Amino acid sequence: MGTALDIKIKRANKVYHAGEVLSGVVVISSKDSVQHQGVSLTMEGTVNLQLSAKSVGVFEAFYNSVKPIQIINSTIEMVKPGKFPSGKTEIPFEFPLHAKGNKVLYETYHGVFVNIQPQKGKFTPSPVDFTVTPETLQNVKERALLPKFLLRGHLNSTNCVITQPLTGELVVESSEAAIRSVELQLVRVETCGCAEGYARDATEIQNIQIADGDVCRGLSVPIYMVFPRLFTCPTLETTNFKVEFEVNIVVLLHPDHLITENFPLKLCRI
Repeated sequence: MGTALDIKIKRANKVYHAGEVLSGVVVISSKDSVQHQGVSLTMEGTVNLQLSAKSVGVFEAFYNSVKPIQIINSTIEMVKPGKFPSGKTEIPFEFPLHAKGNKVLYETYHGVFVNIQPQKGKFTPSPVDFTVTPETLQNVKERALLPKFLLRGHLNSTNCVITQPLTGELVVESSEAAIRSVELQLVRVETCGCAEGYARDATEIQNIQIADGDVCRGLSVPIYMVFPRLFTCPTLETTNFKVEFEVNIVVLLHPDHLITENFPLKLCRI
């Protein structure tokens, strides 16, 4: 008869912070007694960087920089060689959560090109007022063909607590063309590499429509976006990788004009 082994963590939500103790039990189940050569348990935390398809082969030095970065590693001997009796045996364990060397315990996060294995930050509000006209737009090929418009608004803060919503307002003061839609687009920007070069990939992770149809002129349209828990993390910047976030306010005009205003965000957890 085979032997079954299971690891159970005491904390139900499995969320831990640096400096805390990870505890649980190893459960060994068998119908018969089992001879063994000892039981040890290893805890490992890593940052895994992965090149996007368009970046592979661009520069050879990149391949060395994207090797997994180990930030925590600990092994404990739980039981010396001997015999487990039949039935269920539970062996308790505890691991202090301390980073390896001078490394930092980053918050667990799974992106497209960066996967990392918590840290806290300081929050200082940074409100932003903005005005958008044809003259303020960048990367416009034929500015003279754009309809006249004037958009005003503000974001209450571009430094954001990740557990609280991004808020603000947008006002369409005037527009020659009818408005089709106003949207909020949350973008995650993952950068990884080395001194020889970096690969940068932007991914849309959330899109919310905040207005549909031709918005009344002078009406305040609320901006309200909750950050998706599974696709965001505190803003990170290290030697080999960065995880950043941006929000785009996107206004679509008839017949087919797309206006985008970009705001870099800094997310933190307090």
